[in-house]
Amino acid sequence: MTLLQAWPGGVVATLALMLSGCSAESTEPESPDSTPRASTAPEPGPSESQGGPASTTSDEEADVQIQITVGDQRFTAELDESAASRDLVAQLPVTLQMRDHGSVEKTGRLSSPLSLSGQPRGADPDIGDVGYYAPGQDLVLYYGDQSYFDGIVVLGRMEDGAASRLSSLAGTVTVTVSAA
Repeated sequence: MTLLQAWPGGVVATLALMLSGCSAESTEPESPDSTPRASTAPEPGPSESQGGPASTTSDEEADVQIQITVGDQRFTAELDESAASRDLVAQLPVTLQMRDHGSVEKTGRLSSPLSLSGQPRGADPDIGDVGYYAPGQDLVLYYGDQSYFDGIVVLGRMEDGAASRLSSLAGTVTVTVSAA
């Protein structure tokens, strides 16, 4: 005797009905506009329906563009939406004497610290990033490969080609940063 033969008939019928309800196609009626309803789409979570991480806000609305002038060279950068970036924008325009560090970055001390709210303990910036080094209160323009370091906050990204132009400027330079 098999297992199915040993079960009462009502149990087998119930199992068959339950299994037929597990198919991939929906058995729900069509909506009034004759468009079939998708029964497998997940409902948005609380953060998604209230403008959270999956919000439809475009990057252009969240990012702020700044202009960086070094001598006769000008380029732009996009700052990310963060408390540190907002603090930087509040200090603009600012002119800094930026010096070279390790042939990978230009750094200049800001007059006021930037917020670290919501930031990780450190970061591994990419070539072309705009950053903040919290222990020194320095704005940093990365033109070389800097590895992870505690205290680094990535604020945004310079336009293509800006890092190579910065790398050609030896020594200390005067940099003016303003809102674009």
